[in-house]
Amino acid sequence: MTRDARLDRRRHRRVALDVPIRLSTIDPEVDAWSGRPFFRSSEEHVADLSRGGARIRSHEPLAPGRRLLLEMDLPDGRSFEAIARVAWARVEVPARDAGAEQPPYGLGLEFLGGALDHITRLERYLLARNGAAAPAA
Repeated sequence: MTRDARLDRRRHRRVALDVPIRLSTIDPEVDAWSGRPFFRSSEEHVADLSRGGARIRSHEPLAPGRRLLLEMDLPDGRSFEAIARVAWARVEVPARDAGAEQPPYGLGLEFLGGALDHITRLERYLLARNGAAAPAA
């Protein structure tokens, strides 16, 4: 399948971004040494954003299906929080012209839900960015 064919079947247009995002796992993992449950929390970067989800550049691979709480400040200054699941994870090939070290993993996140006012904030931001929240034609 060509890249254009994949883009045509997306429900939501994406907006390229480069902003920090805080990710926290919702479901605990068990420490192999102590047997105690723990949660992961990290700051990563959003590569693109849509009404349905986001693509993240990450330092940690997270398995598909993992549920996350994500928190970020949109470029317009408003905060956004949502529950998401990892839809896919893969090793990213760094861009040739990337000056700083790029995180090695790419994660596709699907938004599962969030407070109505936060979803509205996201939609307004995306609409302000060239109508990006409208469904792809």
